[in-house]
Amino acid sequence: MGRRPARCSRYQKNKPFIRSRYCRGVPDPKIRIYDCGNKRAGVDLFPFSAHLVSDEKEQISSNALEAARVACNKYLIKYAGKEAFHIRTRAHPHHVIRQNKMLSCAGADRLSTGMRHSYGKPMERTARVSIGQVIVSVRSKDAHKATVFEALRRAKYKFPGRQKILESSKWGFTEWSREDYVKGRQAANRWLEADGNSVKYIAAHGPLTDRHYLRGWKYAQDAVEEKEE
Repeated sequence: MGRRPARCSRYQKNKPFIRSRYCRGVPDPKIRIYDCGNKRAGVDLFPFSAHLVSDEKEQISSNALEAARVACNKYLIKYAGKEAFHIRTRAHPHHVIRQNKMLSCAGADRLSTGMRHSYGKPMERTARVSIGQVIVSVRSKDAHKATVFEALRRAKYKFPGRQKILESSKWGFTEWSREDYVKGRQAANRWLEADGNSVKYIAAHGPLTDRHYLRGWKYAQDAVEEKEE
């Protein structure tokens, strides 16, 4: 029995049905890698980011997610370089699709006539996405903007329904805009600290130490040194 086409499980008709102790024997999703490219690159290296956003409420199979990841990754490696981007698949396939197995041999109509509203057995997994939900995100340098758009355009053909490619106003995968990020990373008044491919917000309260500046406030040790001068 071959795999059924995506039109059989495209629409969100029922409640979410995930793998649990009641639902066993679920096959593994086809996509196993969600971050590819230069995922260890620091947050300061890739300021540009773009997103592939869903424009429909639907279900996307794990096969389609893997196909989109491969297509986007291959194009970026060829035209931007394998260390010049970071792809992150944001949709995860947790919803289990059930199918009622039918006989497909000769004389199957005599052996099994099927039945309506059958329960079925777990066959594959899909990701339930809503309108405006990000499916795939890519961060890179500003010089590769056109290449990132083309890679996401090619990945878009692997999905059913409509999607939009949007340029983000944020710095990379962070939640801060470019202007706020540059201000927060300045050495004189630093309130954003690099944390891998993201940043940590340093609040303007808490225990005072003699090693950091918080929003322009100097610590007691620095104040004492100024008085001595």
